[in-house]
Amino acid sequence: MADFPHLSRRGFLNRSAAVGGLLVVPGLLSACSKTDAGSSDGEGALDKLRKQGFVRVAYANEAPYGFMEGKKLKGEAPALHAQIFKALGVDELKPTLSEWDGLIPGLQAGKYDVVSAGMAITPERCDNAIFSEPEFISPTALMVKKGNPKNVTDLASAKKAGITVGVMSGAVEASYAEGAGIDKGKIKSLQKPQDGADAVKGGRIDAFLLTGISLRWLAKTNPDTEVTEPFVPELDGTKQYSPGGAVFRKGNEDLRDSFNRELKKIVSDKSRYVELLKPYGFGATEIPPATLKTADLCKG
Repeated sequence: MADFPHLSRRGFLNRSAAVGGLLVVPGLLSACSKTDAGSSDGEGALDKLRKQGFVRVAYANEAPYGFMEGKKLKGEAPALHAQIFKALGVDELKPTLSEWDGLIPGLQAGKYDVVSAGMAITPERCDNAIFSEPEFISPTALMVKKGNPKNVTDLASAKKAGITVGVMSGAVEASYAEGAGIDKGKIKSLQKPQDGADAVKGGRIDAFLLTGISLRWLAKTNPDTEVTEPFVPELDGTKQYSPGGAVFRKGNEDLRDSFNRELKKIVSDKSRYVELLKPYGFGATEIPPATLKTADLCKG
């Protein structure tokens, strides 16, 4: 599929970096054989959520996707999902913290109704849960020293300039850099995002390659740096969009479909999308193309 990415990202960042903030909500909704939308009395999942007045969401405490600040759940996914569920008649998100690897198992076990964590849509995950349509894409960008002294804008210009590029250890960005023809000796691995920012400021690398979302968030606390305009890298002619979405339990297709109808209204309205998610580093470049469909992404 030439128009869609091979989604091999390690989530989006180092998902083991969750810290602090825990709000556990007791009680579970009972699972149904067909859907929580299809119980024997005909009451749908959305009707149940409306009646109880809240939806239980899971997050992994990873900024800027979903995290607890004080006693308030913030981030791309909670901000977006709160708007969508409010439009559906459900006014409150009740959050539960989960380790990243436990998000889908907890969903399957009925511990919560939705994963609100900016989870990448991959065929493997589609085997175990159902995803909304993409909420965002994750174009890549470069963090450089303030003033961009090497004048790089993308991987082609980085190759031409012969600069040293930093990537997260084990993340897909290394393959992007290699695919663009950058010499392996010019690609340096780093353990966490702040290491990349520090290496740029210290001159150990010329640029740090990561999603624009993550780099803009990182730049907030690293004022001696700046972030280039995002770009969509390619591998073997395939654009690497790295889209993410909300995750629902299998059988809750009706709830997912209702969610998608409201999601479409937001992603189709550029000014509304940007206003809602700009505080978390998302902008117009993160709006998913209308042609990017979860059904295709799940096929791989």
